[in-house]
Amino acid sequence: MKTRKIGNTGLEVTEVCFGTSALGDMPDTYGYGVDEARARDTLQAIFEGPVNFLDTSRNYGFGRSESRIGAAIRERGGLPEGFVIATKLDRDMETNRFDAARARQSFEESLEALSLDRVQILHLHDPEYAADLNEVTRSGGALDELFKIKEEGLADAVGLAMGRIDIMFPILRERPFDVLISHNRYTLLNRQAQEMYDYAQETGIAVFNAAPYAGGVLAKGSAAMPRVVYQEADEAALAPARAVEEVCASHGIAPGAAALNFSLRDPRVTSTIVGVSKPERVTQTLEWAASPIPEDAWAALNALPYSTDDPEASRDYKPG
Repeated sequence: MKTRKIGNTGLEVTEVCFGTSALGDMPDTYGYGVDEARARDTLQAIFEGPVNFLDTSRNYGFGRSESRIGAAIRERGGLPEGFVIATKLDRDMETNRFDAARARQSFEESLEALSLDRVQILHLHDPEYAADLNEVTRSGGALDELFKIKEEGLADAVGLAMGRIDIMFPILRERPFDVLISHNRYTLLNRQAQEMYDYAQETGIAVFNAAPYAGGVLAKGSAAMPRVVYQEADEAALAPARAVEEVCASHGIAPGAAALNFSLRDPRVTSTIVGVSKPERVTQTLEWAASPIPEDAWAALNALPYSTDDPEASRDYKPG
């Protein structure tokens, strides 16, 4: 699997990163649960494969994602050599407080759960849900704490991971981030992140493009999973996904392979974050990443209409 450098941080990550939110057991988000045994088997499949990059968060599954990853790391006797862990500073989920003290507390909780003394990549996560955005952005706030953690040598690279681009893009312009995560906003169905990704490429910010399957519908199929961006979808909302499915069927390719390679083939994207919740999905992701997509199929897919609106504008956010 191809690897790519992250600026001058010394880090190299594979073009695919496995996301672990579902492994924290988040049925309100994904519509299904994941027990501890299934999560453990999935993590071991990841650690034994060619991908060297895993993404998690303090708040995925209210801490279960990191705890399960930490257990898997201990079971192996440590991380595989060269493996990169990314996690995130998160707000207090009961009060939505997100000041510097909460950011530091979140980081310390992550290290304990993961059984690590540092992480390679650390993001500030979802500030749009903070009770007061000023707690994050002000002098001495959570963002300053993020960069302080890097200065202390506890993270090699720092980034911003969030949804709302109208808040995210201005923050990106103000600080020297190494990396960013945007989810659901650069897929076969949506291109809202287009301008921001151009900016990132111009300024040397590594782009981690998350959720290429639009919350899963492009991987599992609109019939099996009639949900778009984590929400139950009506026929109108499913129509763009079904148009992708029709094109893929006419060319004999899996929609999931097309959706994943749409992100992988973009030169602005350093790594594509793909959520998995069972070992079979790890194998399938690797197969899809290696699947050749004919140029005439790309022409047909790129001719389909897509949205540039916020895909989560009407999302009923549930953290579990």
